[in-house]
Amino acid sequence: MSETAGHIEETKLAEALSERYLAYALSTIMSRSLPDVRDGLKPVHRRLVYAMHQLRLDPASGFKKCARVVGDVIGKFHPHGDASVYEALVRLAQDFAARYPLVEGQGNFGSVDGDNPAAMRYTEARLTEVAVALLDGIEDDAVDFRPTYDGEEQEPVVLPSAFPNLLANGAAGIAVGMATSIPPHNAAEVCAAAALLVRKPSATTQELLELMPGPDFPTGGLIVEDSDAILQAYETGRGSFRMRARWEVEQGRFGTWHIVVTQIPYQVQKSRLIEQIADLLDQKKLPLLGDIRDESTDEIRLVLEPKTRGIEPEVLMETLFRATPLESRFGLNMNVLGADRSPGVMGLKQVIQAWLDHRHEVLERRSRHRLTAVERRLEILSGFLAVYLNLDEVIRIIREEDDAKASLIATFKLTDLQAESVLNMRLRSLRRLEEMEIRKEHDALSAEKAALETLLESEKQRWKTIERELTGMIKTFGKGRLGARRSTILSAPKPVDISVVEEVEREPLTMILSQKGWVRAVKGHNVDLENQKFKEGDALKLVIPCQTTDRLCFFATDGRAYTVKGADLPRGRGDGQPIRLLIDLSNDEDLLAVFPIEDGKRRLVASNAGRGMLVEDEALVAEKRSGRQVLNLKKGERARICVPAEGDYVAVVGENRRFLIFPLEQLPVMARGLGVALQKYADGSSGLRQAVVFTAADGLHWPGTARVRQFADLQDWVSRRAAIGKVAPPWAAKKG
Repeated sequence: MSETAGHIEETKLAEALSERYLAYALSTIMSRSLPDVRDGLKPVHRRLVYAMHQLRLDPASGFKKCARVVGDVIGKFHPHGDASVYEALVRLAQDFAARYPLVEGQGNFGSVDGDNPAAMRYTEARLTEVAVALLDGIEDDAVDFRPTYDGEEQEPVVLPSAFPNLLANGAAGIAVGMATSIPPHNAAEVCAAAALLVRKPSATTQELLELMPGPDFPTGGLIVEDSDAILQAYETGRGSFRMRARWEVEQGRFGTWHIVVTQIPYQVQKSRLIEQIADLLDQKKLPLLGDIRDESTDEIRLVLEPKTRGIEPEVLMETLFRATPLESRFGLNMNVLGADRSPGVMGLKQVIQAWLDHRHEVLERRSRHRLTAVERRLEILSGFLAVYLNLDEVIRIIREEDDAKASLIATFKLTDLQAESVLNMRLRSLRRLEEMEIRKEHDALSAEKAALETLLESEKQRWKTIERELTGMIKTFGKGRLGARRSTILSAPKPVDISVVEEVEREPLTMILSQKGWVRAVKGHNVDLENQKFKEGDALKLVIPCQTTDRLCFFATDGRAYTVKGADLPRGRGDGQPIRLLIDLSNDEDLLAVFPIEDGKRRLVASNAGRGMLVEDEALVAEKRSGRQVLNLKKGERARICVPAEGDYVAVVGENRRFLIFPLEQLPVMARGLGVALQKYADGSSGLRQAVVFTAADGLHWPGTARVRQFADLQDWVSRRAAIGKVAPPWAAKKG
């Protein structure tokens, strides 16, 4: 019996769980959910492409059943369910899902309507030219291989990737504790940006975006986003893009008109979109829309009929954009596995540079592999040329000597490889014409060897070669229907007045929010708060007088602004509803401020890190439950301040009890961003505690105090924005 049989080793449950969960998390991150920055593929996609390569399913060959491909993948490389593998294969073949499909499908592979593909026993597939580019060099020692799960086969760790697949096709995945979301881009534009980075390694993200302005979705559509927001998203690797359907007005007879939608946002199912619009029509939530018809064939064509021809098309579309997926957002989170297999969020320049570094390594490895092959062949050819001068002696040695190989080596001073090659030579090769061909091949390989040695000795030459490859890719993938840009990038649209839609009668309301997040509205403004009842353990948090026609902004600690119409607040004498039923507020976040949105008003918003900015009330409006990201936050940060910006000076105090006053005009007005530093925290303290905007003429009324401080008494703390400030007075140093 083994000595370890029956042995029990005690360990803390927390330690055991931590160890096992960490192992599971790392496995999910590295082996399933996150793409590699070098080839843009997750393991299942890489294994699919490589398995099809082994089956010789190149673009010039015939198709094979998808069941055969899936069988090879799960049998040799990917020990998971066949359904998930087939689903991954299907997505690689869908031209409405992948900007540059890696698989060419034959049969029913689903549709933009959300139809399911046929079973894998019915469909067939082969690789596309894009997949061939990803595999280019796989047989030339361009990348490392590793044993498969059962140790019987070898699989590539990464593909050579002579195509910028990560950015061109994008990626999406959810791992443990992290996720990735990368939109598709135009491959020719990505290659142009990469070529600029080769020529100018110091190029900025702004310079790269001049060549690669933004995403290019397979389904086309419009991208309506400020250039500053796009720049910030690509610099940080985090952000989002607002997508809209492409539409146009078609005129009818007698002054009638209708709107035709020809492209819809990426990943929006057409049939589901039509269902949602029809449901909203039944609920009378689209008062300007009369009817919707689907006249699509191979191309999308949705016809929207207005209720009356006196409506402005822009107003009708604005109501639809606000209420339906005809406008949606695509998140950017470039969280990928680097060359060292560690996950991390990269900016655009880092992603392109990582791909270029991989291409440089592939070029070096392929060149060394080719140089080794050329040198071996030259050695053989040199042996052939040596014996051609005395063929009679070669024949005699082979016929008469017991050890022909040793005699050849001694007589002609050949190497072992040369002697073996001479012995394996065919008799027909002894012709004079064959000797001429050998000399011609020898000269050509000698020139190639010299070129390869020059390439391997010069890094500058290698980068020039990569630049030429990029130029070739631009010509290959930048032409035709596949290469043409499909999405149009526009600046953020100007606000459209849809007040004509508002049919709610104006009535006074009082919004009541409890500490546990229950919200309700009571008619009138003179509400007896003492008689308001709450659930057990709950209490009053906020009271906001408003009107039924008002839009209320709920600003949360995640920096997002959510909008709820006053008329949509729950009424009655009950406890109301949880606010999270009205808005998609995360359970980890809390509400920082609630207020009616007023035209012309501004707010000061800031994070606990001490960065802030001014935001117009109109920029806080969010038409969807998911809200609108206003204040961008770095990891570990939370929104701390959201106060009215009525005045000409800002007073701030940090957790370090330093007090600072500076002019309000030093803060930028932004619709979205990280903001600028309000106060500097040189001692590494936790950051901003409180901020107030006030008017110098009226004095400062600090929260939690009754007295108003005159501006003349505050001169010791007046300085410029982002200064450290001075020790706070007692009334400002107290925690409110």
